[in-house]
Amino acid sequence: MEKVRIGIIGYGGMGSSHGDYLGKGEIANTELTAICDVDPARLKAGREKYGEGLKVFENADAFFAAKAVDAVLIATPHYFHPPLAIKAFEQGLHVMTEKPAGVYTKQVREMNAAAAKSGKVFGIMFQMRTTPVYQKMRELVSSGELGELRRSVFFCTDWFRSQCYYDSGTWRATWGGEGGGVLINQCPHSLDIWQWTSGMPRRVRAFCSFGKRHNIEVEDDVTAYVEYANGATGLFVTTTGEAPGTYRYELSGDRGKLVFDNTKLMFYRTRVSVAQYTRESTQAFATPESWACEVPTGGSGGNHVTVTRAFIGAILKGTPPIVGGEEGIRSLELSNAMHLSTWTDAWVDLPINEELYLSKLQEKIKNSKFKKTATGQTMDFSTSFRAT
Repeated sequence: MEKVRIGIIGYGGMGSSHGDYLGKGEIANTELTAICDVDPARLKAGREKYGEGLKVFENADAFFAAKAVDAVLIATPHYFHPPLAIKAFEQGLHVMTEKPAGVYTKQVREMNAAAAKSGKVFGIMFQMRTTPVYQKMRELVSSGELGELRRSVFFCTDWFRSQCYYDSGTWRATWGGEGGGVLINQCPHSLDIWQWTSGMPRRVRAFCSFGKRHNIEVEDDVTAYVEYANGATGLFVTTTGEAPGTYRYELSGDRGKLVFDNTKLMFYRTRVSVAQYTRESTQAFATPESWACEVPTGGSGGNHVTVTRAFIGAILKGTPPIVGGEEGIRSLELSNAMHLSTWTDAWVDLPINEELYLSKLQEKIKNSKFKKTATGQTMDFSTSFRAT
């Protein structure tokens, strides 16, 4: 194969954004050949923008039957990610899916199995992993430079959203349409970075507030506490109802502390091991000597084009994608655990009880009495993209 024919399923805010760079030819050896959406107006807009050669489809069955693509980029509402990906793999197509991987881990596990069986390239759009600051944090942890992890603290409360945002679609901020709130919509990137740099915890205790700051039925404010296998602890705080918000990520280890405050990365490096100093110091009130070092994190990152370009490279050259699609289950398991902990008012061990989570989610959907009417307002999603 010399050129990858790619199609987009879901030509709304995110899908049309992907269409922009694909349609402009920003990725070599790639051609945008088809789009699929249930809204005829979106299909018309796509055809007008990219010409009569672009094939348009109002349903996924027709899209797949046309055999017009070699790879598919899925940018639909969350519940549809796994079933569409599974259908694509069954059709022998390569798949890139938007975040989150899905709404519940049982569904995503089935998608991952289909990907493995197909042998096709599978990627997920976690573009924040291309950001140099997170790559550097991961490197300092995985290399042992930070020492054994003792604590992780992640404040990402700058995801502010107005009621207008939630009113833009009937599916938004509902259990049946979206499957959650800030955890499933805004925070998959943050949760992915958290587990990518700190690792997965062994258990979670979370406190989610539902419709605390907005007229919605899902969570818009979350505080979660986690424990890791080595005894380290972690805190994750997020909301869409706080302004001005805070974006700060701290990782404390036996050899100091990493602090990213959304502007620069600092490494407060202790001269000796904290554990060693604790054991051997003869001074009751002294602390280990530490050096404040600003870590160079030059270069750009955090963009969708980079991730899609690597996905195409994996298809044509066999190089690995930036994030394998199977990895999407990790951040989803964290958000599922936070929901489940709140619903049961108890600790949740990882891996979670997938059947219990699904039954609780289905209860939420069945018992929902929340009604909303979409305003139909068109939003520019490019203003929500960020590297951090």
